Amino acid sequence: MRKYLVVILSALIVASVSCKKKIDFSSDSSLNITLSTDTITFDTVFTSIGSSTRILMIYNNTDKNIKINTIRLAEGKSSCYSVNIDGESGTSFNDMEICSGDSLYAFIKVTIDPTNNPFFVEDRLIFNTNGNESVVHLTAFGQDAKYIIGDKRFNDYYKYKVIADSLAEVHWTADTTYVVYGVALINSYGTLYIEPGTHVYFHNGSGLWSWSEGQLVVRGTASDPVVFQGDRLETFYRDEPGQWDRIWLMEARENQGHSISHAIIRNGYIGVQLERFLKDNLAPTFIENTIIENHTGMGIYANCYSLRASNFVVANCGNVGVYLTGGGSYLFNHGTVANFWNNSTRNTPTLYFSNIYQNPTDGNAYAYPFEFEMNNSIMYGSLENEFLTEFYSAPDLDTAYVFNNCLLRTKRWHEDIFKNCKFNEDPKLKGYHSFDYHLDTLSPAIGLGDPFFSSGDLQFDLDGVDRGNTPDAGAYQYIYVPQERQ
Repeated sequence: MRKYLVVILSALIVASVSCKKKIDFSSDSSLNITLSTDTITFDTVFTSIGSSTRILMIYNNTDKNIKINTIRLAEGKSSCYSVNIDGESGTSFNDMEICSGDSLYAFIKVTIDPTNNPFFVEDRLIFNTNGNESVVHLTAFGQDAKYIIGDKRFNDYYKYKVIADSLAEVHWTADTTYVVYGVALINSYGTLYIEPGTHVYFHNGSGLWSWSEGQLVVRGTASDPVVFQGDRLETFYRDEPGQWDRIWLMEARENQGHSISHAIIRNGYIGVQLERFLKDNLAPTFIENTIIENHTGMGIYANCYSLRASNFVVANCGNVGVYLTGGGSYLFNHGTVANFWNNSTRNTPTLYFSNIYQNPTDGNAYAYPFEFEMNNSIMYGSLENEFLTEFYSAPDLDTAYVFNNCLLRTKRWHEDIFKNCKFNEDPKLKGYHSFDYHLDTLSPAIGLGDPFFSSGDLQFDLDGVDRGNTPDAGAYQYIYVPQERQ
């Protein structure tokens, strides 16, 4: 009897299996999954080793059954992230089945050690379905800091966060590290003060923007400068240009001009952009005792603006060091503008200015008043001619610009424009490619300056060294150090 029972049960099992409908999965390339989001942000600030989990929904909204051929983390086993799908954990998965109208849960976990990670820990979760690639970007905060994250969008281009709203005064201080993800925006009639010793780090493509009639006041000191740079702190990125976007300052309101003092602005696309955009600019911007270096685009870009710069360095830019266009008024004292960019080919001069203003409203070009004066400065680079002008509806005017007691690399010469200047002599800076712009022993810039342009605060150089009665050209005064006898 038992023998017959076993035979009957076996027959029933075989019949059940044989009657079960086979599930077909389509490999049609027009069929793809749908994801609940393309970006997952872990917005907890981790102050100790910890982890956090987010949920991603994976949908099959097609009328066919499909297989997700591969799901993988781009960083693989080295990733700080891990994924659990259908109870299976790992960093990669193959042939995940999902029937028509069905969905899968993906649980994404990140584990952060804030002492060993950069500000942002990023990865990508990549899906391949029938030859179609879908990507979810993963971002988590890796260090304890104040994160400025863009939460609004401007013209479908910039994501921004208002950090100083109208009539507000906001202070960023050295006891907090600031990390910007998107654009940190100063609104009209808002003011941001950045105090001595503050460090501001920008994620890729991020920047600081003062809207029309807002105000930025950077007030570092010689011992505690304010530093603006990218957020990648690994050694490889220390001197890598193009890691963030720019500091963009629109027109100022009367008696409330922008000022940047004792700052280091490096490794971006544009160091400082000054631009008349919506209204007339009613107050000059002051840049003093500041280093702007290693930008893939320009160091200073000004359009129809008023700028006063002193004891400053603009160096190592992939395009133009100082680009002044649309007219404006510019006074530069004791500047070192040096361009020995070697990351790519550079064909543009390191100093350019023009009176041509392109009106953003009607698209027409207009000639605006232009005046420029540079005193006790160095303007040099690796090209034979590092100086170019372009004036609309008139030739270069003798009254438009003047250089006094400067060392310049240019093929131009006119006694009414270049007064007491030296031409095409290597200034012998200590280290072009090591970002050291101090004068070496035999520099022709030594003693070239005129004390008339070194009065007041300019009696002291960028390092705080007294220039005495024989100032040198450039941001730094040469200091003679006697050599000891061997």
